[in-house]
Amino acid sequence: MIEQALAEAKIEREQIDVLAVGLGPGSYTGIRAAISLAQGWQLARGVKLLGVSSAECLAAQARMEKIFGRVNVVIDAQRNDFYLATYEIVADGWREIAPLTILPQAKVQSRAEAGEILTGPEVTRWFSGGRVIFPRAAALAELAARRSDFTPGEKLEPVYLRETTFVKSPPRRPGASGPR
Repeated sequence: MIEQALAEAKIEREQIDVLAVGLGPGSYTGIRAAISLAQGWQLARGVKLLGVSSAECLAAQARMEKIFGRVNVVIDAQRNDFYLATYEIVADGWREIAPLTILPQAKVQSRAEAGEILTGPEVTRWFSGGRVIFPRAAALAELAARRSDFTPGEKLEPVYLRETTFVKSPPRRPGASGPR
């Protein structure tokens, strides 16, 4: 896929100076794969890396699609919850009003009922008045062109707002047989 993208852009790997990578929230495996690819490229080629949240990329896409005003970016967080960040979007840019958080569906619905703009991938599955937008490469490129806060690959972290929970297996009992 990388070879195809480079061929279509008519550029060589050596011409890449900066890679912008999506940090989520989004597909766990996709985000991890993107971060791994960026880390490997930085190790091999010494490129600069920028990590960008999905919400920021969606805000940039909303501006490109001329969705102006107070805009709530809504992303499915599963479990009847939603990631939500609020931006003030104008023709020449945007600013974050409220950072990314997780809210239950009822809280997001109350914003819709108050007449606020809701936008994001698949937003109309839950909120009929929403505007569906997806993050696009052009929006990510625009963000990368505006920024200079490069990150070492080992510091790139996916955006996780839920605390990780797991159950640790009990310690092995003395005298128990089986694989270690």
